[in-house]
Amino acid sequence: MITPYSTDGHYIHPSILNADFMSIGSELDKISSADSVHVDVMDNHFVPNLTFGPSMVEQIVRRSTIPIDAHLMIADADTEAPAYAEAGAASVTFHLEAARAPVKLARDLRKKNVQVGVGLRPASAVEPLLDIIGEFDMLLIMTVEPGFGGQSFLETMLPKIRRARAAISESNLEVSIQVDGGVSRETIERCAEAGANVFVAGSAIYRAQDAAEEISALRELARGHAAH
Repeated sequence: MITPYSTDGHYIHPSILNADFMSIGSELDKISSADSVHVDVMDNHFVPNLTFGPSMVEQIVRRSTIPIDAHLMIADADTEAPAYAEAGAASVTFHLEAARAPVKLARDLRKKNVQVGVGLRPASAVEPLLDIIGEFDMLLIMTVEPGFGGQSFLETMLPKIRRARAAISESNLEVSIQVDGGVSRETIERCAEAGANVFVAGSAIYRAQDAAEEISALRELARGHAAH
């Protein structure tokens, strides 16, 4: 399996939430130099928006030349998440707030040969998760309220990123930290300094004149300001 991230690098995952869905093939081609395609799955229950289901994810997997990072903003993660692993996503992230048995779900997903992430809304504290953080490959810290693209970055999430990175390091765990929301050239350095190493950027990439150039610039900014 091609993994979309690990703990020893800095990775750019463009969100196709800001893409032109009527031309999804060419929109995927624009971001082929990225590390993964970030696909936001929304069910109009966990968040007030509706996007894709497993069949659309499966089509994106077939069309994309890079791995798929599925971010599930859905209410019944325990029941629904495995379908996205079966659809071919390389990474599946569900929200802690939407899982009744997050450890069991993480282990079930791992059996399907995917990397597993756990996400937190901005208002959710990271501390209750730290005792089980080793069950996951990645922690997703939302830096906007989930549901819609194009929102402004929440500076107040930086201390949460720092606390999570410190706890992961102290436990000698290999867990990536992903940030999603308002990531741009203006904000990515602060996220990297705080300890994030996987970066979801939507409007910053799709509104750029040259998406590949923007991906490269974001990656270099993150690498140059990595936490030590």
